[in-house]
Amino acid sequence: MTPAPPLRTIADIERLLEAHAASHALLLHVESIRLPDAWIGAGFIRNAVWDILHGRTIDVARLADVDVLFFEPKDTSKEREAEIERRLRILAPGIPWSVKNQARMHLRNGDAPYRNTFDAVAHWAETATAIAARAVKGRVEVMTPYGVDDLLNLIVRPTPVFGHKIDVYRERVRAKDWPARWPKLTINFA
Repeated sequence: MTPAPPLRTIADIERLLEAHAASHALLLHVESIRLPDAWIGAGFIRNAVWDILHGRTIDVARLADVDVLFFEPKDTSKEREAEIERRLRILAPGIPWSVKNQARMHLRNGDAPYRNTFDAVAHWAETATAIAARAVKGRVEVMTPYGVDDLLNLIVRPTPVFGHKIDVYRERVRAKDWPARWPKLTINFA
């Protein structure tokens, strides 16, 4: 196992994603299509950090999907999302792109309408997953409504806004079986 580089801050995660060519390339592809308030979130970052903290190399090929988030209230159609996925598949074939307009996701999730992508990410299930990154003029920016302490300390817990859906959180965590891949995790079933 190789020792993990120091990961203590959001800036450390930004540098990690910039330095990892495959991850940075995916962020640049999303930047190139100029979607409003667009980010890549969830497992794209979480898995990379957890892999590094477990002494492994980042492997984007192991991602079940690459969650692209954007916020466009004027066109919340699934056809628009499919069009964006097609464009991204042309730019990066073989990547399991999953594009979702956060302006409509509140309907699926049973929440009040989200104000922007940040607000949508704040409504995700786990603090360690509630994170997203984007490239702006090639430089990586990371946003996380709950900070990075849980992510960097390998702690899985529900976000404060997910408290009313605790059964959904518990089922999700059980189904993911993250400790099989990352045994150093501490899972809080609340």
